[in-house]
Amino acid sequence: MHIEFRHLRTIKAIHDAGGVARAAEMLNITQSALSHQIKGLEDQAGVELFVRRSKPMKLSAAGFRLLRLAEQILPQVEAVQAEFAGLREGKSGRLHIAIECHACFEWLFPVLEGFRKKFGDVDVDIRPGLAFDALPALMKEEVDVVISSDPEDLAGVTFVPLFDYSPVFVASSQHPLAEKEFIEAEDFRGQTLITYPVDRSRLDIFSQLLTPAKVEPAAIRQVELTAVILLLVASNRGVSVLPDWVVREVKYSSDYVTRPLTKEGLTRRLYAAVRTEDLDKPFMKLLIRLAGEEARRLQAA
Repeated sequence: MHIEFRHLRTIKAIHDAGGVARAAEMLNITQSALSHQIKGLEDQAGVELFVRRSKPMKLSAAGFRLLRLAEQILPQVEAVQAEFAGLREGKSGRLHIAIECHACFEWLFPVLEGFRKKFGDVDVDIRPGLAFDALPALMKEEVDVVISSDPEDLAGVTFVPLFDYSPVFVASSQHPLAEKEFIEAEDFRGQTLITYPVDRSRLDIFSQLLTPAKVEPAAIRQVELTAVILLLVASNRGVSVLPDWVVREVKYSSDYVTRPLTKEGLTRRLYAAVRTEDLDKPFMKLLIRLAGEEARRLQAA
């Protein structure tokens, strides 16, 4: 027996409408075509699906069995059709984000809250991109966006600029280095450097300043939370380097100061790496727009 979706829709329409004439109108086909379809389905089944002696025509026991099948399957088919329509229109889909910037969790959450209000049907997830190779995962479609400050020339990937920031030195207001106008690589010798629990190659202080200058701090203390880093710095337990917007956003205490790194200062840029083919998706456009708006808010704070 070869059952098609149209057969299930026919059985349900006749049951719901209470007759062939109204069911034909619901299905937008002629009554003759519907009767022919019923005859063909009964021939396949080898049993009567309707009790024709009753007025209006009712389902037989076999017909009710097919109706139960229709009531199980048709809603699932309609749900899949709606999902596919949402994917075509860019209203639903998947947005798995990998973050190579540890401090960016605090920046990203307000962005995702605004995103959720517009695209609640998009499956959003966040993965720490420092725990795996995020950009290869993007190219393999294992994630959909990578937040990174290290753009690469990759086929099929576009790095969308989000905002510029400056890594700044943070120390207790009682620390001797607080008296300096700017901080140089040599100033870190003998210091306890408090960082996020990230490989040093991913930290601006090492990649942009200490490693090129071949300077090593006396000790490195890794701390997960920005607020705890600032607490330790304010207590003069060490010094740190954080993005300027992070220090402005996490207003923990007035017992620490910030200073530029080098006389000219350092500037870094944060990017959203996206597969080029996904750039035109409405929800991807919204994510990038909201990210830019949140970045401007942080910079103005």
